[in-house]
Amino acid sequence: MTILILYYSRHGSTQEMARLIARGVEESQIEATVRTVPEVSAVCEAAQDDIPSQGDPYATTDDLRHCQGLALGSPTRFGNMAAPLKYFLEGTTALWIEGALVNKPAMVFTSTASMHGGQETTLTSMMLPLLHHGMIISGLPYTMTELNQTQSGGTPYGASRVTGSRNECSISEDEKQLCIKGGKHLAALVKQLATETNS
Repeated sequence: MTILILYYSRHGSTQEMARLIARGVEESQIEATVRTVPEVSAVCEAAQDDIPSQGDPYATTDDLRHCQGLALGSPTRFGNMAAPLKYFLEGTTALWIEGALVNKPAMVFTSTASMHGGQETTLTSMMLPLLHHGMIISGLPYTMTELNQTQSGGTPYGASRVTGSRNECSISEDEKQLCIKGGKHLAALVKQLATETNS
């Protein structure tokens, strides 16, 4: 079994969250596949290399097709997911026609510059295409004590963090734990569904 951690990150904050979620998944004895998406250019002639020069490999629709669960992450862009991630998701029509993602668990995560910078609307914007694909959305339950004590990021809709306008804020311990625990929660759902399907 594998869980796909799919994200877009401009300055590394969302990437750091992706790695923490992957850690939670792997601590649950499930493989985590970490993938990103390329920038979207406003210049029609611009082309991105097929493989990034550094960082995680670019995702393909086959990564989505073959995973048993998904963690989807993006920084906020005016309360919405970033264009590169939206562009990638808009290219998944063939998977929708096949029903390839139906009943697969998914979680979402985001980073914002400010405390009230659109975390919850960004998380719900990422949920919408996943719901159209028939995925099962997993939030963060309040049994995770960090949700009640956090002074920065962290929502029941998904993991989140506050970076500061110049990316000067390190991830807090509560934000970090919610990422790890979110990965573990997603992994537990994947295992539970696999057991029910096989019984």
